[in-house]
Amino acid sequence: MAADAGGGNSEADGGSVRHIPVLLAEVLQALRPAPGEVILDGTFGAGGYTSAILDRGASVIALDRDPNAIAAGQAMVAASGGRLTLIHSQFSELARHVPEGGLDGVVLDIGVSSMQLDEAERGFSFQKTGPLDMRMSSAGVSAADVVNRAKVSDLIRIFGFLGEEKQAGRIARAIEKRRADTPFETTRDLAGLIEIVTPRKAKDKIHPATRVFQALRIFVNDELGELARALFAAERALKPGGRLVVVSFHSLEDRIVKKFFLDRSGKSSGSRHLPELIKRDVIFAPVGKSMIAASEEECAVNPRARSAKLRAGERTSAPPGTDDLSIFELPELASLEKIGG
Repeated sequence: MAADAGGGNSEADGGSVRHIPVLLAEVLQALRPAPGEVILDGTFGAGGYTSAILDRGASVIALDRDPNAIAAGQAMVAASGGRLTLIHSQFSELARHVPEGGLDGVVLDIGVSSMQLDEAERGFSFQKTGPLDMRMSSAGVSAADVVNRAKVSDLIRIFGFLGEEKQAGRIARAIEKRRADTPFETTRDLAGLIEIVTPRKAKDKIHPATRVFQALRIFVNDELGELARALFAAERALKPGGRLVVVSFHSLEDRIVKKFFLDRSGKSSGSRHLPELIKRDVIFAPVGKSMIAASEEECAVNPRARSAKLRAGERTSAPPGTDDLSIFELPELASLEKIGG
């Protein structure tokens, strides 16, 4: 799962972590699934949230961009009595899968799953030697493509913005020098270079390659853009009274969710380009605290929860807002298509 880029633990540098749904009790409290309702789980993964929602009597439409997750979830579909529909899809496209009448709830658990980290062939974790891949959908531009083809200036921006890596320039220039002789192919190829360029100090809590791997994964999967588009899609798909619950694991992800709910609260424009004094409709009313973090008890049992943050809102009857990505102030980075081409 995505780490706290400010220095928190990341599963990218760790070994096997058994999948445990993060903030499950808090998600259910915010979502309030009930018999007869239809909830969309935009990030099915191992089905932790979906299973709990089904236990509450609601029906679930679950999405995942990872074909392996879809295949693994078929047993749950068969056991659901027709109440679970599992679809291979990115959650930014959730509006395509909404039944007539809309949804009663949407839940999103953002980031990479522990199962993906455990699969060396997916290339998410540098503790296991595997191809430098990181694609959740197993299609498109890989992390190796980015490392071997992107301009140094683009690598610096990717590592700096998406990984908040202070040594982004030094690492990018070392990559350029090495790839001129030998292209990067495996996770250990890249991690090994970073270990040499930025050796781990005794006081460091995380591996020196953590932030670079995190940045590459976010970039390769367009995770910030996906999240922003999914929030807009959920807004259009929810019925009045429907609830949107988002669990994020990275400071950049949480910032996007926070800006979205603030913009839709009617209290702030959410954009430096719009005056805050303009009165606007309340599209989402707050649900509970503005942000919920995992308890110390949960973090002790499930290290994955340490950087988790939950935010939730309830849809009003106001018309949806505009899909204005400028409210998120996303960084301008190189185009995946350009690198892939």
